[in-house]
Amino acid sequence: MKDVVVFSGSAHPALADRICAHLGVTRSPVDIKRFANDCLQAQLLENCRLRDVYIVQPLVPPTQEHLMELLLMIDAARGASAAQITAVMPHYAYARSDKKDASRISLGGRLVADMIGTAGAHRVLTMALHAPQVHGFFSMPVDHLTAIGVLADHFRGSNLADCIVVSPDLGNAKVATQFARLLGLPVAAGSKRRISDDQVVVDSIVGDVAGRRVIILDDEIATGGSMVELMDRLREAGATEATIVCTHGLFARRAVERLRGHPFVTDVVTTDTVPAPPGWPELRVRSVSALFAEAIDRIHHGRSVSSLFEGVDPTYAPPQPRLPFETMA
Repeated sequence: MKDVVVFSGSAHPALADRICAHLGVTRSPVDIKRFANDCLQAQLLENCRLRDVYIVQPLVPPTQEHLMELLLMIDAARGASAAQITAVMPHYAYARSDKKDASRISLGGRLVADMIGTAGAHRVLTMALHAPQVHGFFSMPVDHLTAIGVLADHFRGSNLADCIVVSPDLGNAKVATQFARLLGLPVAAGSKRRISDDQVVVDSIVGDVAGRRVIILDDEIATGGSMVELMDRLREAGATEATIVCTHGLFARRAVERLRGHPFVTDVVTTDTVPAPPGWPELRVRSVSALFAEAIDRIHHGRSVSSLFEGVDPTYAPPQPRLPFETMA
């Protein structure tokens, strides 16, 4: 991996360090300065000439600051004659702005994708986009990883009798079904209508949850409003308790307060695509650093990245208990 250089902005350097540990490389330093006029400047403090550069930067709050850092680091790598530049965005926040569902509304997902390409990125490596069609926003190759294999591993060896996987909405039902297949469980879904950014209405539950412990799987939890509304409907439908599982645990605003003390919640499990909130020691965090490191290794050596979906996505292969990285071609 001597030709691989990994940089990180200020969004989540701890994840970048964990990825580097799996790769057997050291994270290279970056000097990010703020001028008196509030403009940012990024300087990469490692030689990039004709090297394979990976910039780890999830778009987390303050999102605009971290986006600008990412763009400046990509531009610096391009100016330093990097052979290939990959934007490693474990969380792509603007994926939620993926459709024109109101008059004269901006499509932030497409705009930010264009900005990343214009800055000079040759490839994007990300995880659990809000919607699959966001792939089409990028003009460069996108490797889209999934965390459901890592999250399913959390439940290995647990007593899952009388459990059922629940998707918060019908749009996420396919992923929830894949997750349920990994655990050998049935699946149900909520019928959800979004009123505003942090307010939803769950009209009904599709599936039988009466007398069951539910495992709620979502791609992202921001304010927790959807979860609270869903749990109210699940209790009315006869569910006994809930474990909440998500890939991107942003837990913004009152989310920690809403979920940490909720009497229906027994456990909350997330990944480290974004930094964990402070003051929540009970939160279970599963690392996806090994998965990102494996993807980076495969990209660098020109090997198949789609092999990482074997055992998770039935499009590629039947579900398996674990991902056998060492045996994949």
